[in-house]
Amino acid sequence: MPRQCIELLLTLNVSIGRHVIDAIIIVVPLVCHVIAGQDKCEKYDSRWGASSSCDGFFPRRHNFHFPHPERTLSTMSAPTETPIDVRPDPKIIDLLKNEPASIAHVSLEYFPPRTEQGVKNLHARMDRMKANTKCLFTDMTWGAGGSTADLSLQIALHAHRTGHVSNMHLTCTNMERDGDPVRAVHDALRQAYDGGIRNIVALRGDPPEGTKEWTATEGGFSCALDLVRYIRENFGDDFGISVAGYPEGHPNRISELTAEECESMSESERGRCCTHDGVTYVCKDDDYVKEMDYLKEKVDAGADFIITQMFFDAEVFKTFVNDCRKWGIVCPVVPGLMCINAYPGFKKMTKFCKTRVPKALEDRMDSMKDDPEAIKKFGVEYGAEVCRSLLDFGVQILHFYTLNLEKVVYGITDELGITSGLIDNSEEGDAKDMVAVGSAWARAGDTVKSSSGQGVVSEINADGTAIVVIDGKNVELAKGSYEKVF
Repeated sequence: MPRQCIELLLTLNVSIGRHVIDAIIIVVPLVCHVIAGQDKCEKYDSRWGASSSCDGFFPRRHNFHFPHPERTLSTMSAPTETPIDVRPDPKIIDLLKNEPASIAHVSLEYFPPRTEQGVKNLHARMDRMKANTKCLFTDMTWGAGGSTADLSLQIALHAHRTGHVSNMHLTCTNMERDGDPVRAVHDALRQAYDGGIRNIVALRGDPPEGTKEWTATEGGFSCALDLVRYIRENFGDDFGISVAGYPEGHPNRISELTAEECESMSESERGRCCTHDGVTYVCKDDDYVKEMDYLKEKVDAGADFIITQMFFDAEVFKTFVNDCRKWGIVCPVVPGLMCINAYPGFKKMTKFCKTRVPKALEDRMDSMKDDPEAIKKFGVEYGAEVCRSLLDFGVQILHFYTLNLEKVVYGITDELGITSGLIDNSEEGDAKDMVAVGSAWARAGDTVKSSSGQGVVSEINADGTAIVVIDGKNVELAKGSYEKVF
């Protein structure tokens, strides 16, 4: 866009409000042509979807249109080099429906790092990975208890300004402003909207640090369904909304089994059960039905598509998608894929989430636990194997939980032919900076470091203080004085 067009718009002295950005989309082409002396407005290039049947994974397509993906506008003379982007993101549901079924796409998820340097490095990594993988959209998580609210919003807005289709997570866990939890959520949505973000992942969220069970804030939201309803009631169709799906059942509904219960599991329960440290867990059939009923409620309330919890057994995902269709859930279901980067992280995460780990995968991981490079290489091989199975099933997009790292993601996309030669040029020298904000990610059993030394967390209290075993002694560490070692 010519610089003078932007300058002319800025002289209109219109205060930024809810619909100004949308208005600019209409006004800018007209201004451009008036300045150019033309009497006809040809507007921007647009992409138009065609109605067609859709086999397999995506059950239907619709007519729609949305702005061209190349959204970053020319920059005017200013002290900053940040691109000026006044156009709102397209809705992800439209992108999903419009992409050719024959082409595999990726989306990438990140979390806010603890340090300022980590944030700077993450900005560079996100832009680099977007350019390299042509990711369809970029997710930014929202910390437990709203612990990263401001930073999550700022990173999501920065991603939007630099050309990403930003999918911002929003949770209703302990969110409040001036004692008002509803206002806090509303303000976050308003700031996202005014900044051009048009996609939200509506979540209940994890318990805040120091607590084991989630409790609703008084006067606030009790579940993700409440959040979906609130967005639709107060913002209409301004946002595209995605929600979480749990192929193995929500961790809160996954229970420990007795020996007798293990013997009497149904076929479906055997297909999603898991074993950790000799203990078998499963979301029982009755609870699984409740989970699917609840997911249907979220979709009926206005969710556009589903992103799943991580899984390592492709058959679990396929069963889940088929169950969604049986329940009348016809929206896209996007598989969430956790990259295997390190043995300790894999073991802790799968145990914490009660995730099913196939015996063959567990045995291979155990055999290489002392060889970090071998683990990464195997993570690429196994990840690619799972992805191929999903693509054969009809999946169109692969959603990677990157853990703010790139090597394994690049390895998998290289193996799949989505990219070429990226793993050899991957950069992870800044991995130490890619640590989550606060200690909300630290749990009992995690290794943490502090000025007192490195040790293992034995207990985290409600006020955020932790009891850490360092050199055989229990040391009490204040909230914020320790960080998780990945």
